[in-house]
Amino acid sequence: MAERIKRLQESGVIEAYTVRINPAALGMKLSAWLRIRPVPGQLAVVAEIIRDLPEIAQCDRVTGEDCFIALAHVGSVAELERVIDRIIPFAMTNTAIIQSSPVVARSPLAAVKHRA
Repeated sequence: MAERIKRLQESGVIEAYTVRINPAALGMKLSAWLRIRPVPGQLAVVAEIIRDLPEIAQCDRVTGEDCFIALAHVGSVAELERVIDRIIPFAMTNTAIIQSSPVVARSPLAAVKHRA
């Protein structure tokens, strides 16, 4: 088993080992997805702002009308507003507050097994 794990690490299938932290247990009881569309010429500025916001847990550059989709964890609506206020001078945003998560960080292995 150790050899197989080592091969998976060396081939890049296993990139890292991690823990899953419950944001609500740390007082961040509100999570939201932010769709972000920078105004023309501000893509790099918006990317830097997003990187500098500690409330942003994940951000992906995407295709479509928006350029970024970011996951924010905050303690209140007021905190969420402050995060959005940092971005809106340079981008339009659309925010969706997460009510529940029917699928939480599923491994891609489930899809690989299903395809086989």
